[in-house]
Amino acid sequence: MTAHDPVTPGPDAPRGAAAPAPTEPDPVAPGPARVFSAAERQSLYDIIASRRDVRNEFRPDPIDPAVLRRVLEAAHAAPSVGFMQPWNFILIRDPKRRAQVHAAFAAANAEAADMFESERQQRYRALKLEGILNAPLNICVTCDRTRGGKVVIGRTHQREMDLYSTVCAVQNLWLAARAEGIGVGWVSIFRPADLAAILHIPPHVEIVAYLCVGHVDSLFEQPELALRGWRQRLDLDALILEEEWA
Repeated sequence: MTAHDPVTPGPDAPRGAAAPAPTEPDPVAPGPARVFSAAERQSLYDIIASRRDVRNEFRPDPIDPAVLRRVLEAAHAAPSVGFMQPWNFILIRDPKRRAQVHAAFAAANAEAADMFESERQQRYRALKLEGILNAPLNICVTCDRTRGGKVVIGRTHQREMDLYSTVCAVQNLWLAARAEGIGVGWVSIFRPADLAAILHIPPHVEIVAYLCVGHVDSLFEQPELALRGWRQRLDLDALILEEEWA
C-alpha cells in the first residue's frame, strides 16, 4: 500500500466513519549515515588522547583568521538543549585587558593557595595554572541563559542544561584546536564578578570558560598534573556501573 492508496475503515470504526486522511511522507527525513574509515576514526581518538590543558607552551604568533574561524565553527556545531545555542565567544587580544584578567586570576589564585595545607600548598604555588599573557588569544565562552525564551525544550526540568550545552561547545573548540596544532588552556581560578566587570558581561549571561589559545610546538605526553604527581588518572573499569549505582 502506498501513502495515496485508499484506507478502508476497520471493523471497530463507527458506522459511517470516514476513512483516515492519507498520510503524506515526512519532508524532514534522515539520510544515510556516513561511515568513517578506520584511519578517520583513529585520527579522532588520537586527537582526544593528545589534547592537553596548555599553560606555558604557547607560541606568540597570531592564529590565522581562517583557522580560528574553523575552530569556532566546530564549537558552534556542538549539541545544545532545545537547539538553544546559548554560547557566545568573546575574543580577547588587547594586552591591557589581558593584564587586568591576569590580575584577577592572581588575586583568586592567592586565595586558592591558602585553601591547601602544608606541603600540598607549596606544590600548588609551584604550579603554573594559566597562560593569559603568554597566549596570543584569550577566549571567554559564555552562556546566555535567556536565549530561546522562558520555556526551552529539554530544559523544563533541568535548568542547568544550557550550561552543559556550552561546555559541549568548549570541548568541540578544544578538540578542533588540537587538530589545527593549536593549544588551549582553561583558566577557572577567578571570581566570576571580577571577570564579568572586566569584560562588561551582563547579569543574565554566565561565564562558563576562560580559554588561553595559541599555536604550540610541544606538549606533555600525559596530563601535566599527572606527570608532576598531583593526581593520577582513575581506572575506567572502576567508574563503569551496570543498571544502577551500586
